[in-house]
Amino acid sequence: MSTNLLSQETSPYLLLHKDNPVHWRPWGPEALAEAAEQNKPILLSVGYTACHWCHVMNHESFANEATAALMNEKFIPVKVDREERPDIDQYYQTAANNMGVNGGWPLTMFLTPKGEPFFAGTYFPPEDRFGQPAFSKVLEDVARVYHEQPEPVAETIARVNQQLIALWARDHRGQLNGSVLDDCAIRIGQRFDIFYGGISGEMKFPAAPLVEYLWRAYLRSGAFQFQQLAQTTLDGLGRGGIYDHIGGGWFRYAVDSRWLIPHFEKMLYDNAQLIELFTLIWQNTRVPYYRDRVEETVAWMLREMRVEKAFASSLDADTNGEEGRYYVWSEAEIDAALMGTYVQRFKDVYNVTRDGNFNGRNVLHRLGAVPHPLPEADEALLKKQRELLFAAREGRNRPMRDDKILADWNGMAIAALANAGAVFRKKEWTQAAAAAFDFIVEALGDGERLYHSWRAGKRGVPGFADDYAQMTRAAMALWETTTDRKYLDYARGWVRMLNEHFWDMANGGYFFVADDSDPLPLRARSALDQATPSVNGVMLSVLSNLYFATMDTSYRDRSNSLIQAFAGEVPRAYISMGSLLNGLETIMAGMQIVIVGPLSNNKTHELANAVWGRSLPNRLLIVVDPKDSLPEGHPAYGKKMENGQPTAYVCQRMTCSAPLPNPVALRQLLQLPAQAAQGQA
Repeated sequence: MSTNLLSQETSPYLLLHKDNPVHWRPWGPEALAEAAEQNKPILLSVGYTACHWCHVMNHESFANEATAALMNEKFIPVKVDREERPDIDQYYQTAANNMGVNGGWPLTMFLTPKGEPFFAGTYFPPEDRFGQPAFSKVLEDVARVYHEQPEPVAETIARVNQQLIALWARDHRGQLNGSVLDDCAIRIGQRFDIFYGGISGEMKFPAAPLVEYLWRAYLRSGAFQFQQLAQTTLDGLGRGGIYDHIGGGWFRYAVDSRWLIPHFEKMLYDNAQLIELFTLIWQNTRVPYYRDRVEETVAWMLREMRVEKAFASSLDADTNGEEGRYYVWSEAEIDAALMGTYVQRFKDVYNVTRDGNFNGRNVLHRLGAVPHPLPEADEALLKKQRELLFAAREGRNRPMRDDKILADWNGMAIAALANAGAVFRKKEWTQAAAAAFDFIVEALGDGERLYHSWRAGKRGVPGFADDYAQMTRAAMALWETTTDRKYLDYARGWVRMLNEHFWDMANGGYFFVADDSDPLPLRARSALDQATPSVNGVMLSVLSNLYFATMDTSYRDRSNSLIQAFAGEVPRAYISMGSLLNGLETIMAGMQIVIVGPLSNNKTHELANAVWGRSLPNRLLIVVDPKDSLPEGHPAYGKKMENGQPTAYVCQRMTCSAPLPNPVALRQLLQLPAQAAQGQA
């Protein structure tokens, strides 16, 4: 073989490497067969379009003729887009972790022709630096060890395989006591930074499921400490440099403890989760700039991330090979763009200096001595100045957009838009969510089956468990906000596929890949959140809500089996199980708010708006037309309108409140702690 085989791929990331002198192959049985035929190890490189260090290694090594010749001579090089093949990424990232490598991207793995990992790394420099050996030296050494030292290679393979079996295939079942939610909340809170928010450390990710869990603990217990930790995190996320103050949207993570300097890629999944988190906490606090961040981020998504009617995956960290260049400003650029306005005020508020805080330029942020928010007139001026800077930034070269559409990430965006549209009474957001949903069904649906990715009219591989879980969650969100039963039907069909093709019959829980998918050495099964929430965490809430929407006891039974499947892991791995803990609370304290009334009646909508105005993470809203009925067995089955007027009922633990025909009374009841609300039944 003497050519690069990536030119026929649709992934923007793979196409970035199609002109490399490296003879890249896409992942598949052909590459493994070629490695076996030539008795060469596989060099697997995994990355994604928005990844800065992926671009660096591409420029330094993969575009280098001498390095490429060494790769072609000694290995079968295989390139994988981790967003297109999250199954491959998950498997080899976990293997790398078990080899003592922290993981990340680009992931550089060395495999046998059977796909067995025996050496791992991430970014390797072209010469010795950063305490790492030169990539060319790594290539020489790994090839020599593979051919000349088969015993240690075999020992590594066996050890890693046993560790993966212990992680994914062993029995994690156990029992949970009644205090688990409060105990885990305290332990998670102890890991948070009390000054700047987020999990303590020098590198900070938003960790939205954990922040939500602390917020839930505050709503459940009234303990101010949980509220403080959650809102301190939101303040860092909303005021820090991790947020794009000019164009809206959050970057992937901050490289420091104060949220000042970001890693500049923007990912759809981060922004979907943060839209939901800021919306949830705004419903209780009414902090104005929480709403601003939601509105600005939704505007960014609709403006810059739309592909067809759905949403692209990400925006690159780099522009013209320079990280963050599109987003940062010199003082002179600020002065020129804001000439004729009160420039110094802007520079004071957004911490602009001559020397900057990032490679001589400024990452804009609002952390510091200047109060937030400022008087209304000042905020109006700052808004106008941001608009001027946005117009100036429009003249720059944009970062590359990865325009492939992923079912799971779009599911997250759809749910976030549908929910925020109802909360903030933005009908256009809910309509955008519905349009994206319809596109996913058309482009990635095949009966009750889903495909994972779509680009340029071509589908990728069959869907993973995350695709089904997140699109089911999106369907449930749209059913709540529109009352259209078709969404409930989609949700039931996709859960049926999950149960038939992904469920672990031996130990319980959902595998990441289906039983009829292309095989990897081992099927992953985990309740640990990664960059996105785990399928087994997400499905707890989904199954709970489906049970109360349909009273089909198979959903209740499956949710109980799912809890038991991972109960033994919670005491050990709680810090990585935010989604599962959130789902567990939904099951234990789920609240169904039933409104009986015609959709044509304004009072029905007034009651619904009273619900959307409250921070209720365990809520399921069901609007029932008087001529229809709830499923038999539902606690509100048979409930009617009171005195011919639309009426609400709040139900928990199979008991419902007295009729509530007044939105004020409904709001007051929903403001009470869950235990008090139950006492009103």
